[in-house]
Amino acid sequence: MNVQCTEAEWKIMEVLWERAPRTMPEITKALQPATNWSRHTVITLLKRMQEKGAVLVDETGPVKTYTPLVKREDAVRSETRRLLNHAFAGRPILLVQTLVDAGEVTEQEMEALLAYIRDNKPRGGS
Repeated sequence: MNVQCTEAEWKIMEVLWERAPRTMPEITKALQPATNWSRHTVITLLKRMQEKGAVLVDETGPVKTYTPLVKREDAVRSETRRLLNHAFAGRPILLVQTLVDAGEVTEQEMEALLAYIRDNKPRGGS
């Protein structure tokens, strides 16, 4: 499922991926230290996310609960594709070069990446 989340919605998804289902007060409490959002802000975001198909709302109990409909792995894959297409002309090598040039990749991470590439066949291509 390809659902694009805003930065604010992503914060809610992180809380739900950590543990679900959760109630709106539980989500608000989990986000409070980092965001200082009111319950009204969280309600608005959850409504938008429901409309997008990102969360499922269960209204059968005494309190509504929210569960993510998108797996974290799928969301990360989708966001990565979007970033590659938007900022790097769809070319992963440009992303890697940017990270290396900016000093964002340690020597150990480079070695691990090279080992990963050697151990895995590329998908697609020639």
